[in-house]
Amino acid sequence: MLTEERHQAILARLEQEEIVKVSELIQLLDASESTIRRDLQELEDKGFLVRIHGGAKKSQQLGFEPNMSEKKAKFQTEKQKIARAAAQTIKNGEVIYLDAGTTTLEMIPFLSSITALKVVTNSVKHASLLIDHGIDTMILGGTIKIATNAVLGINAGEQLRKLRFNRCFMGMNGAHSEAGFTTPDPEEALIKQIALEHSQQAYVLLDHSKFQQTTFAQVAFIEGATIITDYCPKNYLAKFRAKTTIMEVIQ
Repeated sequence: MLTEERHQAILARLEQEEIVKVSELIQLLDASESTIRRDLQELEDKGFLVRIHGGAKKSQQLGFEPNMSEKKAKFQTEKQKIARAAAQTIKNGEVIYLDAGTTTLEMIPFLSSITALKVVTNSVKHASLLIDHGIDTMILGGTIKIATNAVLGINAGEQLRKLRFNRCFMGMNGAHSEAGFTTPDPEEALIKQIALEHSQQAYVLLDHSKFQQTTFAQVAFIEGATIITDYCPKNYLAKFRAKTTIMEVIQ
């Protein structure tokens, strides 16, 4: 069987089962263990699956995006630790950008002690909480995306292009060593791109489950931002550290 045929068979199996074992694929495809493992590695590098111990699991749907409540419910403790570490990078008197992510939302309680801080955000929810904490806040204008409370669109992008930041902090749905940082919505990807390009220092905040995941729209390559995470899975760490700085808050 040709390599491409094996790859198609593996992906078809994942569509049915969501998790496949190396031992099952050896029998199904009449191939050696080394061949199957090489196939899984190649498919993971392309973002089609995620390798796990003894096999592989289906990569998340490229265009799927959970709503704010669903995101907030996952890895809450880890997000708070990531948020605290992110806030500690900010200096008095800086201008920062917070995008509409659940982990960036967790940063806000840690910002009150930073003097003369100005925050720009594209999130209605973030803006409200920033005001509650007495923080100088600017919110972008545009169309509000209900699922994430993010302000998007042409107007938001035009405003953002006129601004400059000491630092930006953003969440991502996926971070892949080859495909880069991705999000399901191209409009959100564009806003993230602009903020990243207009910041002296960019940070992406994500938990361990987002590594080697790929969604629909690319924001930037891995080299474009420092990653702050609870931890990076060991089998991915070398790939990411070869391209950017990884700050792990749980080691």
